[in-house]
Amino acid sequence: MSISADFDPIAQFRLDGKVAIVTGASSGLGARFARVLHAAGATVVVTARRLDRLQDLSQQLPRSFPVACDVSVAEQRENLVADVMREFGRIDVLVNNAGIGIVTPVERETLEDFESVIQVNTTAVWHLAKLCGQHMVAQGSGSVINVASVLGLVGSTPIKQANYVASKHAVIGITKELGLQWARKGVRVNSLCPGWFLTEMTAGMESDEGAKRLIAQNSPIPRMGNEHELDGALLFMASDASTFMTGQEVVVDGGWTAR
Repeated sequence: MSISADFDPIAQFRLDGKVAIVTGASSGLGARFARVLHAAGATVVVTARRLDRLQDLSQQLPRSFPVACDVSVAEQRENLVADVMREFGRIDVLVNNAGIGIVTPVERETLEDFESVIQVNTTAVWHLAKLCGQHMVAQGSGSVINVASVLGLVGSTPIKQANYVASKHAVIGITKELGLQWARKGVRVNSLCPGWFLTEMTAGMESDEGAKRLIAQNSPIPRMGNEHELDGALLFMASDASTFMTGQEVVVDGGWTAR
């Protein structure tokens, strides 16, 4: 098979003319995700509760727009999507990244703890996917990326957080079902499942001797991940490079779940 002189497999990873929403974009992986999509050509709506941080990020990214949104509040989720549609008329990529977790043994875990994590990590993911997905279905294209976790595939103990594990298992289930429902409508839904990466939620693990020992003993690549090591997976799922993939988990975990 001959290949034309203008053959460019990298072009399918471009996002020029696309509009993306990234939740939890005020810091950590969310801010990195926004930078990656922006670098690939997308117009990026960055959203989180901390508007000042979003504004700082947006000043560095010319085609980005900061919008304050607490994803635990249904009305704010609805307003976010309505504002983006009013401003841009389309949504091509949704990165459901916002998340929280409470580390505690189940004996001390309260109902309020559990429900608060489910509201942010699961209900908001489902709701934003639904709200954005209806516009994607109408335009016949779109990609929803739900940031789950390897803890949506396995348990977490000795780091005890039933709330987080339950929420991320649910995110993977939602991803599969929505991927199936929208597969013939041009909309893809996939999960990104990071392993142990340094974020606000894992801050301190990189220097804690017990945590370092846990990683070294259980991860075939015996270290935490660096945020740039998710760039390729994110861009693959957001772009036309993954047009034949839906309802799947992309696991980037140093081999944690391969055992």
